[in-house]
This record gives sequence, C-alpha cells and structure tokens, in this order.
Amino acid sequence: MNIDLLKRLCETPGVPGREERVRALIETEVDGLFDSVETDALGNLICRRSPRGAKGRKASASKSTPKVVMQLCHMDEIGFYVSSIDEKGFLWINPAGGFDPRNLFSRRVLVCAEGGDFKGVMNPGGRPVHISSPEDRKKVPEVKEFFVDVGMTPAQVNSKFRVGDFIVMDEPLIEVGSKIVSKALDNRVACWLGIESVRALHASGAAHKSEIVVAFTTQEEVGLRGAKTASFAVRPDVGFGIDVTLACDTPGVPANESVTTQGKGFGLHIKDGSFISDYDLTTRIEKLAKKKRIPYQRTILGAGGQDGAAAQQAAAGAKALGVTVGTRYIHTVTEMIDKKDLQAACDVLAAAMSEAY
Repeated sequence: MNIDLLKRLCETPGVPGREERVRALIETEVDGLFDSVETDALGNLICRRSPRGAKGRKASASKSTPKVVMQLCHMDEIGFYVSSIDEKGFLWINPAGGFDPRNLFSRRVLVCAEGGDFKGVMNPGGRPVHISSPEDRKKVPEVKEFFVDVGMTPAQVNSKFRVGDFIVMDEPLIEVGSKIVSKALDNRVACWLGIESVRALHASGAAHKSEIVVAFTTQEEVGLRGAKTASFAVRPDVGFGIDVTLACDTPGVPANESVTTQGKGFGLHIKDGSFISDYDLTTRIEKLAKKKRIPYQRTILGAGGQDGAAAQQAAAGAKALGVTVGTRYIHTVTEMIDKKDLQAACDVLAAAMSEAY
C-alpha cells in the first residue's frame, strides 16, 4: 500500500477554489496511466483512458461507441480564506467548507500567501482560562470569532498577507496501529483511490471495454461545483462517487447511527442527502465484491452529499453509485481510516473498471 502517496496528498494544501497544488501532484502520479490528461476551466483534472484489449493493449477502433465509466474524486479539503486583517495584525477568517467550532480551538495552521506558506495559530477571541468566568467557559464560539496569529508585527503582516489568502490545518499524516490519521483524508483518500485503482488495473493488464475517466474535481466541499461541470462535459454512462463517509463506531454514538464500522470493508454507498444510488448498479458491484471476496458494508448517510450525485444528474443522467471509506472524527485534524477498508475500496474499484457496462 502506497502510504507515502497518501501522506503527500493529505499534507499538500488545497481548499475549495485553490486546489492547484494537489492537481499538480496528481498530474505527476498519473503519468503513463491515461491517454489524455487535461484541466478544465473550473480546475478539474480530467484523465481519460481508452478501452484496452488483452494484456492492456489499446483496443482496436470499434463501430460502436464505448460506454464511459467515470470516477469522481474531489481534491479540496475544508479550510479558510483570510477575510480581513486588523490593525494589530491578526488575520480574520471565512470558512470554505463545514466546521464544528468545538474542533477549532488552539489549532496550528498554515497560511498560504503569494510569498510562501507561513505557520500560525488559530484561536477564538476572548479571555483565557485563568481570567475567564464559568459562564465564559461554557460558550462555544462561532467560526467567525476565530482569528489567526502569525506572530508578526502589523507592518510585517500587511507586507506578507492579503484578503483572499487561504488557510489549512497544519498537521502531518501518521500511522496508528492499523489506522491512518491525518487532516484532509476527506477527500485525499479519493484522490489516492483514483490513482491507485487505475494503477492496479494498468499493472494487471486487464482488458476493459469501457472508456475510463477519472475526474479529480474541485470545490466539492462548497456544493459539488467541479463535479457538476466535469460530469456535464464527460457525460458518463456510469458514475462512481469516491469519498469518505462517517464511521461513528465510537463511544457516545448509538450503534444504529454508526453508518460504518471500521475494518469491515469499503462502503457500498446507497443514499445520502444528494442522491440515491442506481439499484441495478449497486446489485452488480455487490455481486462483484462477493465474487472477489472483497469486504464491504452497505451505507446510508442521513445528510450531506458527494460527487456521485453530480454524475447522476448531468446532461441526460447516468447510473451512479458511491464507493466510500468509513472515517472517524470527520472534518477534524484527527480523521482516521482503517488500512483494510482503504485497500478494499481500491480492489473493488480496480475490478469494477474492467467490467462491461
């Protein structure tokens, strides 16, 4: 398992609208796997692989148009933009993606500016514990009450930063037992899967009758924006939305709300707030997983959405399904996945790409 690639993906900064560094990393990794790689106007990286015959050779031209099978893997992570700079040199923030303020206290961050990346700390305004009242300590601040301190004078701050610079959490990827912990596993996991599943298919030399398109999409965390334009351009027949989902198999959450249990395989994603998967496609991939002895679990998420919805609804529509990896502590710097679940998702996607649709 290529953990180094996942580490580099997770630690590369890229909030919605500023995914260019992640895109550049992916471009180097997909070299030789696809027949064409292009970036569209919204910043999506669209990678196309034409049908292959035996031993991975390019298939001869066919009189019939091949089906198009698309993976959608969003590149952006939740983060912030600098919204204003005050007279003391503190940076005030505007969120790009959904945050629970309870997870934002006392965080180290990276401010990505024109002149480089600068470390800082993020805290809410207000009194520290030694001089706060009991009532002060009960309050959970809103996101808009948080600011970033880069440890510079106001003059230095104004010379280096401006409104529109972006901010990400500053935490490394680590391995903990059989788990991987990092910020931005949502959704660099999908970027990893988009690369590694096609790499596995390529290495196996397996034939595939369909054209395979892997779209590394932008701005999912603010409304599936990149996936909508990419899907409209590609017009897939089959779309796989690749993402993380909740693994609430932890204390304090009833078992019926866990969504997934870590270590039990990839998530065969049936429904969320944005789409309902195609029944026939779901049945087909489930049978494939059973045949290949790939562990899986059926999943339904009560709210939220993912890029599979955009593929399903683009142009004349597509059969769509979600393939997910259960993640604990989602939208925090301690996002955690199980290596077995990640491998299962990679295995089923590699197998699914060689299916005839």
